[in-house]
Amino acid sequence: MKFVSYRSQTTIHLGILVENQILSLNRLYDLYKEQLPQDWSLPTDMKELIEQSEATLPYLESLLNCYEDSDQPSISLSEVEVLAPISNPEKIICVGLNYLDHCRETNMDPPSSPVIFSKYANTLIGNQASIELPINSNQVDFEAELAVVIGKEAKCISEEEAEDYIFGYTIMNDVSARDLQFADGQWSRGKSADTFAPIGPAIVTKEEVGNPHQLEITLRLNDELMQHSNTENLIFKIPYIVSFLSQSMTLKPGDIIATGTPPGVGMGRDPQVWLKEGDQLSITIERIGTLLNDVRTSNSTKTMHK
Repeated sequence: MKFVSYRSQTTIHLGILVENQILSLNRLYDLYKEQLPQDWSLPTDMKELIEQSEATLPYLESLLNCYEDSDQPSISLSEVEVLAPISNPEKIICVGLNYLDHCRETNMDPPSSPVIFSKYANTLIGNQASIELPINSNQVDFEAELAVVIGKEAKCISEEEAEDYIFGYTIMNDVSARDLQFADGQWSRGKSADTFAPIGPAIVTKEEVGNPHQLEITLRLNDELMQHSNTENLIFKIPYIVSFLSQSMTLKPGDIIATGTPPGVGMGRDPQVWLKEGDQLSITIERIGTLLNDVRTSNSTKTMHK
């Protein structure tokens, strides 16, 4: 299943994405709740859905099957605002330099262990929302990435156990202000400006994705292909990353782990390519979907230059 968060008028809802149509969980529940246990209630947000997923997913699959056998109406994506599928993760963890060709284009040696940094919740935006160029950078770059969404609490787990702790996968654009990233000597500020983590449009359950190491990944900038690779080229595979992180920190349901970007980023090109107002970005990952975002100058920047 593909789960989305969306805003209709002033209310935020959860839905299931089926062929570019949203099935409202509230609507499904109202229609078919008599077929569910009386003591079961619908999750109120994505984190709660993930936390309760072992018990909840079978019920949601039943609701979806009921819907598919009926002629009830769905919601077009164009009718609502699709939000970041999860807005309140405890942690957003990123892995740097995890494709060999990306290491080469940035003139960095392949790491002997995962390079880890963090983003914060202020960076999260959804599908078709705008990436804002910050006032203090003129070297903003793009990075298409497969992101893992943790499904249950994980501490000191093995690689063999890791898949049991994964809920699903989504797309992230690890937007980066390169001038800030390298000026500071560490990456937090350059990676954590407002809007610097577009994700979505959906979280896709691991069962639907299948093997996460056989997914084509592409990024287009204004319809020009910039990044094209396959997750089979990850240096550190997903079970290793999840296990590696769990040795140091307790992973919680809803935590997001971005697994690194393939070659083709703007910094590695000659001449270099930096995002500018009006740019259109499209990231597609096989079996997950397409994440669309445009780029605009922040209101603060416009005010400073008046």
